[in-house]
Amino acid sequence: MNLDEFLYKLHFETDKITPPDWEVNWDDAPLPYKLYRGLPVVHLDSDIPEVLEQTAKPTLKDIGHFLWYSFGLTQVSESFPFPGQTDSWTACRRFVPSGGALYPSELYLYLKIEDVAAGIYHYDVAHHCLVCLREGNFDDYVKQALGNRCDVSSSFGAVFISTFFWKNFFKYHNFSYRLHGLDAGFVIGQLLEVGRRLGFESGVYYHFLDRAINHMIGINKNEESVYAVVPLSVDKKMTWFRDEAQDPVSAEKLCSELKPLHHQHYVRSKEIREYPMLLKMNEACMMDSFASPITIKKTQHEERGNPVIRLPSVDRLSYKFSNACGSRYSPGLDFVLKPISLNTLSALFFETISASSYRNDLDQGLQQLPYRVSLTLSSYNIDGLSNALYAYDGSAHVLRGIAEGDFRNALQDGLLADFVNTAQISLSVNIVGNQDHYRSAYGFRGHRIQHMETGILSHSLLLAASALKLGGHPILGFNVPWYDELFQLNQRGRTSLLHIPIGHYRSNPRLQGSLHI
Repeated sequence: MNLDEFLYKLHFETDKITPPDWEVNWDDAPLPYKLYRGLPVVHLDSDIPEVLEQTAKPTLKDIGHFLWYSFGLTQVSESFPFPGQTDSWTACRRFVPSGGALYPSELYLYLKIEDVAAGIYHYDVAHHCLVCLREGNFDDYVKQALGNRCDVSSSFGAVFISTFFWKNFFKYHNFSYRLHGLDAGFVIGQLLEVGRRLGFESGVYYHFLDRAINHMIGINKNEESVYAVVPLSVDKKMTWFRDEAQDPVSAEKLCSELKPLHHQHYVRSKEIREYPMLLKMNEACMMDSFASPITIKKTQHEERGNPVIRLPSVDRLSYKFSNACGSRYSPGLDFVLKPISLNTLSALFFETISASSYRNDLDQGLQQLPYRVSLTLSSYNIDGLSNALYAYDGSAHVLRGIAEGDFRNALQDGLLADFVNTAQISLSVNIVGNQDHYRSAYGFRGHRIQHMETGILSHSLLLAASALKLGGHPILGFNVPWYDELFQLNQRGRTSLLHIPIGHYRSNPRLQGSLHI
């Protein structure tokens, strides 16, 4: 199967990318986190504050709080079987959502703060500590790996978000490729939000010399690869994006400057099956040198002739961040049909797009409003709003009508399994983006970038929903052509990327404990 065919089937014909006889070997499942062996560690502060305060000079204590809120183990949950079932299950969860709670992402850091040696570290989630992989100052190396665009010397470090392929492949086979980008996006979204609350300036780099970054960290591209780089700073005047008038270095040349690392780590799985398509896709995404930056032009997708609903004017939400993170919940079959007010809907969407503004190298600066990925929705039983399909226009804070009616049964028919009961859901959000997955601008790399941006926008939506005491359940298992036709996306060159039902819910029977110390 060539890569174009793979991406097409991955999106539109998902039943054709996984063997029909594929069975998940749960007895040989990998750990949901990576464990290094025999390396020095730096223990992080476990006295986690309920309110994050801004800092002008980050310390190791601040970094510990930043990492715990971003990706730390925050909850252990034991769910009890429903009638007719016998198995209970226990899961260690984090504040960010993840498909099947498998958490394929890993976090690595380049740190330059006073109370720890400068160098490259891995965040050991299981023990809430930093594992030292390589000591030294790597400002120039990271700067060149980012295409000489970022003034890394003005930062206090950077976060590298990687994807560990086997952690998702063991369950989802080739379909895991879509999950990898989304999961990384959820993590990036949480990193950005936690960073803001600590007073950190940040920028997301989707373009970098992959082999050079992987080499510096010491990861094997056949099992893991970095998807995004997020430098961190408290310098508000730091230069984030510039075009250097010098010859860019190649990944091969940069790799030759550092000795390779051969650290041991523990996965738990005794048998790791091959995943050739994931490796082919990852290889096709690799950048070995930098060309001129390309930006995607903003396009308007206005629904001409259809009704426009102006949403009530609202302010940004004020809420306790730790509570919203801790109460975020994917209800599944626990949704309960109760009315949602138009003011609540307005607050949900306004907070979502406001929180989704972020600095990135696609825009070469600050993206004020999401425009590459956007929100469409199906409404039912929302006070003051007709049952219909709508597209949300964040620039005007309005809903643009697509089609009138109750579409809950149609949405249910498009699900590949009964993840939710749409009859119990007032609001179903469909996140959409370009059908070509940014291919025309960024090649095969565009697919994973689009899914990371989808994850960032979805993270803001789910956090806002939680702050409003609503649950949201991200779903990838749906018939994309069916949903595209339903929301009339084909004629606009758009496609469905992620479906998120949102609404009130009841708690299911489970024991749940916080890991907040």
